[in-house]
Amino acid sequence: MNEYTPLNLAFLGDSVHTLYVREVLLKKLSPISAKELHSACSKYCRASSQASALEKLLPSLSEEELDIVRRARNSKSHEAPKNVELKVYKQATSFEALVGYLYLQKSPRLEMILEASLS
Repeated sequence: MNEYTPLNLAFLGDSVHTLYVREVLLKKLSPISAKELHSACSKYCRASSQASALEKLLPSLSEEELDIVRRARNSKSHEAPKNVELKVYKQATSFEALVGYLYLQKSPRLEMILEASLS
């Protein structure tokens, strides 16, 4: 996985996580409007929710997964959005990088990580 930077993994992981959340919510909440689905999805896909999910998952991560998280957290990235603290933004980026990494590895742990992000 060294051919991808942690921020590349986060880029992919963001879309994987968002797609998973949208699919779960669509099945669970349908039929509701697309606007309501988007609103529900944004609760799980915002930086603070992803950072919180990562905090809960940290004790269960392998050394390899923790390495991905550390590398992503320590990556030089652009400034955080105005409404998010830098620490929270970096934790969310780390969560996304982990998801991207597990997705590319076709790891069975990906489903567990994604499910945990909804609890």
